[in-house]
Amino acid sequence: MSFSRTSGILLHPTSLPGRFGIGDIGYQSYRFVDFLAETKQQLWQVLPLGPTGHGNSPYMSYSAMAGNPMLICLENVQSQGLLEGEELSLNHSFPFDRVDYDAAGAFKMPLLRKAAERFKDNASDEVRAEFNQFRKDRVSWLEDYGLFMALRDVYDQKPWPEWDHALAHREADALNIARVDLAADIFYHEYMQFEFFRQWRDLKHYANEKGIQIVGDMPIYVAHNSSDVWAFPNKFMLNENTMYPSQMAGVPPDFFSAEGQLWGNPTYNWDVVKEEGFSWWLLRIQSLLEFVDLMRIDHFRGFEAFWAISEGETSALNGRWIKAPGHAFFDTVEDKLGKLPFLAEDLGQIDDDVHMLRDKYGFPGMKILQFAFGSDDKNLYLPHNIDRNFMVYTGTHDNDTTVGWFNTASEYEKLRLVNYVGAFEASSVHWAMIRLALSSVANQAVIPLQDVLGLGTQSRMNTPGTAEGNWEWRYVDAMLTPVIANHLKNLTELYGRAPSPHEEG
Repeated sequence: MSFSRTSGILLHPTSLPGRFGIGDIGYQSYRFVDFLAETKQQLWQVLPLGPTGHGNSPYMSYSAMAGNPMLICLENVQSQGLLEGEELSLNHSFPFDRVDYDAAGAFKMPLLRKAAERFKDNASDEVRAEFNQFRKDRVSWLEDYGLFMALRDVYDQKPWPEWDHALAHREADALNIARVDLAADIFYHEYMQFEFFRQWRDLKHYANEKGIQIVGDMPIYVAHNSSDVWAFPNKFMLNENTMYPSQMAGVPPDFFSAEGQLWGNPTYNWDVVKEEGFSWWLLRIQSLLEFVDLMRIDHFRGFEAFWAISEGETSALNGRWIKAPGHAFFDTVEDKLGKLPFLAEDLGQIDDDVHMLRDKYGFPGMKILQFAFGSDDKNLYLPHNIDRNFMVYTGTHDNDTTVGWFNTASEYEKLRLVNYVGAFEASSVHWAMIRLALSSVANQAVIPLQDVLGLGTQSRMNTPGTAEGNWEWRYVDAMLTPVIANHLKNLTELYGRAPSPHEEG
């Protein structure tokens, strides 16, 4: 699939401004789309949107198919008559520049439960029919997800292998009893998915009407403590006795970590997955296409070979590479679903086999400018070495902000950057890097909003290998100043990434 010359912004919706301690897909998300359109951007990279648990990482979601209820806009629910205005009145303040997940959840979740109860009692026939159709269309995952989340509450958030044996092992009688006993709780979780999908559908439609495509994220792995692994244990490498991973995912030592990264996700039982015609994966991809227009495959190299770490290891050092059926997988996807707008996150330890897999299907790869200045002119991340079929970034959610990176970069890197772009004030290093990204020949250029705003390390989104303090940054509405908007717009137009007049309508 060919991609046009475009640019866009990387921003997880939790980072949007909002009243209730976390960004949501209400009014401020529409204002952000307007900002994107005003500055001639055509991409909004949102990262994963699933429900999160410990550590708040969207890459460790309770479901590969579901949306995050914390992103539901309460004002939108109120407008449906399901919440009262006084119920949204705040008797305490939330931090305006950080997500306080515990406080936000303690406020939002009881209100969404009230809304679910009122919806169940008072929804119109038309809306009730829409809800029933929603459940029918997603029966392949929604029933398991609703029951899984209800059982988590019963078992005080314990991982599913620690539930009653019959439920952990999905014995039919135990599941049937639980579905009856927990019917109200299951309805609550299904209602939240219905509301999330409705709100996200409307936002995506608004963005598309403005010429903005949504770039989503498909993590290659799913969390062990998820409805997916609980519902389909045969598809994952699990210890049959404990039901915990017998083989864990991660990466060997790399730029981000000298000891590698032990993610803890179970690796796939690819023999089973392949034998079943990759059916679960096809469902997953189809589900994601409801959310997004383009799909970034996180850890793409894992489809060619993956780093497998045996049960009991406490670091990633003692893993081994195991081949994965990437060619058979993407052949099947293309045969069943056609050519899809995949983007390959091809960072880390990449070899020729990974490049061959990526290039066979024409997937754009990724180039990170923060990696470009630590060596010589042959560095593959330097703009003059980047080909068209790539997405270029100043940095990603896993990097420090550009300002933070520059402040801690080696003198060699700083000098290389200055020599490459010409002299610039240190305070404007973010604009120098943005200019490099936008001027490159790469078809797509994506800039984290923190870099557009020129923010430092304190605004970093995620630090790989750490569990605390991640996924908390939020911007304040006033930061999107006319000066910044005009500068970004001018650079976007200057380097030929603005939509043509007919595309703007």
